[in-house]
Amino acid sequence: MLRGILLVTVLLTVLACVGWANTDGAVATGGDVITVDSGSGSLISSIVEVQKYNRSIHIMAMLLAGFGFLMVFVRKYGRSALTATFLLVAVALPMYMILANQFFGGGHKSDIDLLILSEFAAASLLIAAGAVLGRMKMMQYIVMALLFIPAYALNEWIILDGGFGILGNGGFVDTGGSIVIHAFGALFGLGVAMSMTTPREREIEIETDATSDRFSMLGSIVLWIFWPSFCAALVAPEMVPATVVNVFLALSGSTLATYFLSVWLRGKISIADIANAALAGGVAIGSTCDFATHPAAFLIGILAGALSTFGFAVIQSRLQNGLKLVDTCGVSNLHGLPGLLGGFAALVVVKGISGGTQLLGIGVTVVFAIVTGLVVGKIVSLLGHRSDPYCDAEEFIEDED
Repeated sequence: MLRGILLVTVLLTVLACVGWANTDGAVATGGDVITVDSGSGSLISSIVEVQKYNRSIHIMAMLLAGFGFLMVFVRKYGRSALTATFLLVAVALPMYMILANQFFGGGHKSDIDLLILSEFAAASLLIAAGAVLGRMKMMQYIVMALLFIPAYALNEWIILDGGFGILGNGGFVDTGGSIVIHAFGALFGLGVAMSMTTPREREIEIETDATSDRFSMLGSIVLWIFWPSFCAALVAPEMVPATVVNVFLALSGSTLATYFLSVWLRGKISIADIANAALAGGVAIGSTCDFATHPAAFLIGILAGALSTFGFAVIQSRLQNGLKLVDTCGVSNLHGLPGLLGGFAALVVVKGISGGTQLLGIGVTVVFAIVTGLVVGKIVSLLGHRSDPYCDAEEFIEDED
């Protein structure tokens, strides 16, 4: 009896993993359909929820360890960067859940789906904060988070759920959030930076050293490892394997492109390029992670890595001078440009896509992110500016010798 129960459980687990369960309580196996009772269907649903839980934990590792350590490259700002990461995530998760349940139709979603969506919001917030990292007081990060999450949730509702009837429900392709998560966060952050950056801050050099660079690389490695869980978190179970492979291929493409272009543009390897632009493939493949073929995913990764490296090496200094801002983490290069690339790539990769809807969604996100970022930057700047940017000592107790 026990062996029979174990055998059935293993069988159902395997079937759930490959996504052969359909919505009518039947399991497809190579073209045949085996009907299962409602109890078995409930078990399969529970297994899928557990799988989503596992991916949600991977995403949490990305948020805290990945993003956190990626941002400690600033030599004297490591404790502040990690603390700010904790605080931003702690604000984003409950606030998104409350807003989704009360205003944006989150009540019909399962708890684990809502958690994953709130993690996506937290990721976008961390991206935005990277643009002004080191130049805000700790309380200002919290205020920024409180203002960012409503803007993010509203844009997500408009673009993905047909809010206000602007796009129509389901017409926009952005499975892994190249536009809604990455591009929105980056452009919002640039808007905040345009409102907050002072002439003095533009003249201060952002210092790094070998130790801070190594910790930043550790964060990049964590992000690289778990990125497939981020993109595959909410895709249909049967598409998870292909999605995971696509993301790793895109990351491989961007890593290789980053190395070759970094050496070509700079003469030697830039660790900042490797720690950041190598991740651009994960950003760009997001929109089409469950649609692209494996060769297309690899190509998208190569293009994203090249675009991001070119952004860090050439575009960033000109952008900052032109807009009179400082983009501390270079989010415009890692998340902004590759995110937009991913959104546009869907026009080529996804068969039957509505080009008008896709372009409109990208346009709405770009405008809304920049405008709300500018407004939030003005509000946050009312709380003042740090007297000593990029330094822990202003807010942290110093260690005694």
